[in-house]
Amino acid sequence: MSPIIVSLGNPLLDIQVDPKEGPQYLEKYGLKSNDAILAEEKHMPIYDDIVANATVTYVAGGAAQNAARAAAYVLPAGSVAYIGSVGEDDLKQTLLSANEAEGVQSAYQTQPSPARTGACAVILSNHDRSLCTTLRAAEMFTPSHLADPEISELINNTKYFYIEGFFLTHGIESALEIAKQASSRGKTVVLNLSAPFIPQFFKVQLEELLPHVDILIGNESEAEAYKEAAGMGDATLAQVASTLAAMTKSNASRPRLVVITQGAESTLVASSAASSSPSNLAPEDENPKTYPVPKLAADKIVDTNGAGDMFAGGFLGSLAQGKTLNESIEIGHKLGQMCCGQIGPKLVWPKENVV
Repeated sequence: MSPIIVSLGNPLLDIQVDPKEGPQYLEKYGLKSNDAILAEEKHMPIYDDIVANATVTYVAGGAAQNAARAAAYVLPAGSVAYIGSVGEDDLKQTLLSANEAEGVQSAYQTQPSPARTGACAVILSNHDRSLCTTLRAAEMFTPSHLADPEISELINNTKYFYIEGFFLTHGIESALEIAKQASSRGKTVVLNLSAPFIPQFFKVQLEELLPHVDILIGNESEAEAYKEAAGMGDATLAQVASTLAAMTKSNASRPRLVVITQGAESTLVASSAASSSPSNLAPEDENPKTYPVPKLAADKIVDTNGAGDMFAGGFLGSLAQGKTLNESIEIGHKLGQMCCGQIGPKLVWPKENVV
């Protein structure tokens, strides 16, 4: 079937370190316990180091790829396609197999050897995760891939586009091409901020893309980073969300929805539409609106890596089904919590009914 969601990002293989061993690697490589960064030269030895000396688990990853798999969890097989750049290697085969098993169409651009598929060192400690990424082939993505007849057909036929913030570090030209085309055709563009360093250090690229974005997703740390980058002083989280929602849009006929997750606490939603709007891009009763997250017992939390991506994918997949905003937030919470009970950005299989 033709997909209704196309997701765009950096394909990565996650290499997860056991939580009991994580703190020593945080200290050794100067990493923060709840952060996401691109590896600098000083971090490059970490990948061989953890494989050789730590207890590790390999999981298909990459923010937008995680979200694609979560969207596919609530939609019929074949409803979601994923675009990104990989190397011709065994890591690519691992990612292909994971996507196929979970009903996601892989639409990779493959780079010739010696390019290698990207990897992410995931350092777990307590209930936190630190992500240290080397993009490798992922940052070799070129706009020419979008002109490939098969990829062009995917893009023309889909209704929703999901773009991870990490992609803006190298792929703004491609992201803009997709977003502008989608916006001009009345399709829905979703952007996830992905990490605090995106609004901090890629503010220009972010501001180029934001006018074409219908739904913006982020967490409280990313919203705080945006506030600081935009010079918003002591603005509250609700004020930041409302300001982002009210920013100029290229498709002014459709409201902008801003979704800010706050881990286990709550999810804040603001819209440029009035609460009385019939659109599913506006919260009912109040705007902005806070949605409590159901409590999850501490002994049910195994690993928080990927929980935000699974929330985003479950939320978007539900919206694409025509569910209300309230229902979509609830399903997003369910998938985020389900992910917390797994090792890595994974969901329970066989599928559980989360609707």
